[in-house]
Amino acid sequence: MTNPIGRGRFDPESFAPIAVATRSGVDESIHFGAGVTIERDGSIARSIGDPAVSVYPRSALKPLQASAMVRAGLDLPPRLLAVVCASHSGEQRHLEAVTEILDRHRLSVDDLQNTPDRPLGSEARRAAAAAGTAPSPLQQNCSGKHAAMLATCRINGWPTDSYLEVDHPLQVAIRAEIDRRADRAGGSVSHVGTDGCGAPTHVMPLVDVARSFAALVRERSIVATSMSEAPDLVAGDGRDVTLWMEAVPGLVAKEGAAGVMAMATGDGHAAAMKIADGSDLARRAVTVEMLRHLGVDVDGAVAHVRDAVGVIVYGHGSEVGRISALPW
Repeated sequence: MTNPIGRGRFDPESFAPIAVATRSGVDESIHFGAGVTIERDGSIARSIGDPAVSVYPRSALKPLQASAMVRAGLDLPPRLLAVVCASHSGEQRHLEAVTEILDRHRLSVDDLQNTPDRPLGSEARRAAAAAGTAPSPLQQNCSGKHAAMLATCRINGWPTDSYLEVDHPLQVAIRAEIDRRADRAGGSVSHVGTDGCGAPTHVMPLVDVARSFAALVRERSIVATSMSEAPDLVAGDGRDVTLWMEAVPGLVAKEGAAGVMAMATGDGHAAAMKIADGSDLARRAVTVEMLRHLGVDVDGAVAHVRDAVGVIVYGHGSEVGRISALPW
């Protein structure tokens, strides 16, 4: 297994050309990455680059973190559990859902320790700026996860002021759940760092990310069903994650910062990928290819979503090219 974290740099051999940007009929830029799809039994069906490359899944870990909290006693209705798994856009329904989680457990927005920010969604961000609303932990896209972390601590009598420390009982339980879902001898997590929101984030093989998502779907986890039932709370208006889950029944999908995507279909097939340069635009383009390999009819029944989320290259305000996935 390649472990670039331990070496302090990526091994170039871990990645292969995965997406290309074309301008006016000429290839202009190329993105490298790694991707993998797996069968229902966990075996690798198809890959590009090294499927065992170690990565930070970043926010793609949120469903696994939520699964750990449910195992530790967190009991929320599906719409609230969906926002726990979210990198939400900061729209009003997202902020209200996060606040409801806090209210249910006698917590307040002042207890949130995630990094203050403006909303992730462009419309919500513009509205907040126009209203003069200062950046806050509530608006930051990980606030649902942090509210649930605090609620889980409250349920178990664990300290709430130190819930982000790596040796806190909550974080120990989350790491154990990630290892359990990946089902790898000796454990899957090789390193723990700090995510952009301040929470611990884990390094693991890319293929284990896919296998963990498959496990959530196979077991009919309430986390998986909550995400597929309330995709508008997992991302937001116009976001590709929401649009794909709305269009494909039973699909569970979650992006992560720096070019990560993980997903599983209702029949238990799954996939994960990492764009080496961290481009979210390339990630969006390659997501279409991942879904195609998972058997989703992206060129037929859900072609409207494929077209809606396409990544356009502009010249003087007009479309002159696209970022497109390369074959695996």
